[in-house]
Amino acid sequence: MKHNLLSCIENYKSQCDYLDIRLEDSSSTSISITNGKLNSLKKSSEIGGIVRALYKGAWGVVSFNNLEELNSFTEAAIKQAKLTGKDESVLAPVEVVEDSVLFDLKHDPREISLDQKINLFTEYNKLALDSHENISSVNVGYNETFSNLTFTNSEGTYIYQEKMDLGGGISITAIKDGNSQSTSIGFGSSDDYNCVLGLHDEIKKQSQIAVELLDAPKVKSGTYTVITDSHLTGVFAHEAFGHLSEGDNVYENKELADIMELGKDFGRPILNIYDSGLDKGKRGYLVYDDEGVKTEKTYLIKEGKLVGRLHSRSTAGKMGEKATGSGRAISYKHAPIPRMRNTVIEIGESSFEDMLKDVSLGILAIGTNGGQTNGDNFTFSASYGYMIRDGKIGELVRDINLAGNVFQTLKNIDMIGTEDTSHDSGGGCGKGEQFPLPNSHGGPRIRILNVVVGGEA
Repeated sequence: MKHNLLSCIENYKSQCDYLDIRLEDSSSTSISITNGKLNSLKKSSEIGGIVRALYKGAWGVVSFNNLEELNSFTEAAIKQAKLTGKDESVLAPVEVVEDSVLFDLKHDPREISLDQKINLFTEYNKLALDSHENISSVNVGYNETFSNLTFTNSEGTYIYQEKMDLGGGISITAIKDGNSQSTSIGFGSSDDYNCVLGLHDEIKKQSQIAVELLDAPKVKSGTYTVITDSHLTGVFAHEAFGHLSEGDNVYENKELADIMELGKDFGRPILNIYDSGLDKGKRGYLVYDDEGVKTEKTYLIKEGKLVGRLHSRSTAGKMGEKATGSGRAISYKHAPIPRMRNTVIEIGESSFEDMLKDVSLGILAIGTNGGQTNGDNFTFSASYGYMIRDGKIGELVRDINLAGNVFQTLKNIDMIGTEDTSHDSGGGCGKGEQFPLPNSHGGPRIRILNVVVGGEA
């Protein structure tokens, strides 16, 4: 196959400004167990590829499953690009690479039988379901995917990569008198099946919280000092700020480009946010992105100032900036676009006790049930939380909805914790109809002043 790829590139590269081919051979296993019963079990495999041709600023893109017709698909991509190409082709320069990246797994899921996995997840399911009479529904989901990826381009790069992605979660629902409350546990890794083991204590804890939430009061709406846990910190960094840092979003939106001007103050000097593909074991870990660019740690905010953004070669070239190894695609069916890897608020110097001690009335917000962003405004729903009264953690509360402007919220972060306790979960990021792309997010606890919280009047 290598010979065929290189021959194809050599035969057609003179007909366009740039040409690349990406092949993918993947296999997946997914398990779903609901209320103690095996709900679904799926095993699948797929082989395909995508060819991209750049001509006078226009891309021709063709995805395919028949590798024997590679030449005809390449011709189609070049023809497609020539139909609309009329400008200058600009790609950020990158190193030419020839490399192989083989599996380096701590604990390979393929060494665990399917029966063992099903038995473990059934055990987890039953543990939660039997923990209390008000637990009405428990679902355990698991997915593992192994991929062999080959990339080559007209500049001379040839890369073979082996990748694993594992993710899943446990959702627990309690019901009482028509009131339904849920909690969840996530797990995920790019190199270690052990992340699914030893979850018994956490399942018991989250089951108990789901039951306690049935009788917990709704939070009173108002403006509070809010301390977030690691998971909510990470979701905020990813959803509210990370997408604003993706090069295509900035390049295609003049208003956003004016706001996201490098060098601007976005927070206090304590605030540092980065996105990295170097965190081995995280689901966002990469050695090379889907354009053959070596991954890196990219600071987005450094000491409160905007210093970087996430780029594909195309957006980096158009904006006169450096490619960051952030050109990613969910599969061979899609062309790579700027995407996050592991988006993190860097740990700070404040202890949890220091964050609490001068808060007369606040909220400790835990986890997230989701949320949405609209430009520079966001709304997130915490899974649950605790009131903070006179520097001490108080009663459990629910229905915590956090809203605000992301840029004002960043400036209102006045303390950052010393420990990142986040861990990966299932699912992934959705953008450009490419869902769920494996990635990670995390960070320490952060304290945010003047957060608008919606709840009970």
